[in-house]
Amino acid sequence: MSQRLRFVARVEEGERVSDLAREFGISEKTAYKFLRRWRAEGVRGLEDRSHAVQRIPHRTPREIVELLLKTRRENPTWGGRMLKARLEKQHPGLKFPAASVIAYWLKKNGLVLPRQRRRNYPGSATALTPAESPNDVWATDFKGEFRLGNRTYCYPLTATDLATRYILSCEALEGTKAEPVWGVFERLFADYGVPKIIRTDNGTPFASRGLAGLTWLSARWIRLGIRHERIKPSHPEQNGQHERMHRTLKQETTRPAGKNLLQQQERFDNFVEDFNNERPHQALEMRPPAAFYRKSERAYRGLPELDYPLADDMRTVQAPGCVMFPARTRTKFYLTEALVGEQVGLREIDDEKWLVTWATLDLGVFDEKTGNFEPLDPTARISNGVGDAGAIPGDSFADEPAPRAAPPPDTIR
Repeated sequence: MSQRLRFVARVEEGERVSDLAREFGISEKTAYKFLRRWRAEGVRGLEDRSHAVQRIPHRTPREIVELLLKTRRENPTWGGRMLKARLEKQHPGLKFPAASVIAYWLKKNGLVLPRQRRRNYPGSATALTPAESPNDVWATDFKGEFRLGNRTYCYPLTATDLATRYILSCEALEGTKAEPVWGVFERLFADYGVPKIIRTDNGTPFASRGLAGLTWLSARWIRLGIRHERIKPSHPEQNGQHERMHRTLKQETTRPAGKNLLQQQERFDNFVEDFNNERPHQALEMRPPAAFYRKSERAYRGLPELDYPLADDMRTVQAPGCVMFPARTRTKFYLTEALVGEQVGLREIDDEKWLVTWATLDLGVFDEKTGNFEPLDPTARISNGVGDAGAIPGDSFADEPAPRAAPPPDTIR
């Protein structure tokens, strides 16, 4: 400011503007700008001024914003796209901003609340049980995807009995969605009975990073009284016996691949037939798996109804995975999307603290005072008898002792 005042004073004393501009290190344009401001406003004209844009041609007019907010208050569930479509129809002469800009104004004015972040649980392994008899442990996995001759992808879903190495299924699927996988397992349960344990990795659709690692598929297994075991993430050697079968499967059925899914399925069926009934195995005294495998005594009779005889209340998990509790206060907490439509049992274990149980799993504790849900150990099974999944007759698995340590990876060559 002092330099500007000296510059103006020396100009008023008669010195040349061009000489003073060079001396002060400014352009002649800037020098004449300060002179104009000095003569128009005096000392105030020499002060620093904001460099902000005086006019923003694309800024949404305030009248449009008020109209957007009014319409949103009348329709509190509408988003930016719906508001834009409605207002353009009602006011064809007005120009409305993009839906993303409308969403910005809604959020800025407090009409869109931030979504509650869902708790993300790290992938976790469970204890692995050695398979000593047929149907003790089934292993299942997808053997990666590969292109068929018609350039579509094939996703082979495999399932084996670990005790006998018997291949239960090798199904050529179009993807990894849970519904087709459940259809395959329903057929397996109908043909071979229900196993005690199913072992998988931590990938979709078998496991998730949600509560207790549950998915829509694994929840159905658990309802049947099947224990779901998961290997350690990034450690396929823990399911080495199944992976070894995958290597043979790939070598004998995918090089080259079939022209379409039907042709590829025929190759899989021929491989399974040979593997189970003809191919000798060193671990089986050079006999085929069919010589040792027998069906499970636990027959499949559909999904049983859940019952919680010791629970104080039962609630249905509503989309997108919330439990409304209690009805008089309309308080709700997020559980998991995998159990939408399922009933959970609630038992008060302390003052306004409720144990949440589903099937054979204690999922966590809901604090009615704070509205917080605190998960328990996702790998723990219940020991208090709150849940009863309707065990299949003849199944005493729930009363078995804790599983022993997992055996070393399979070394079949």
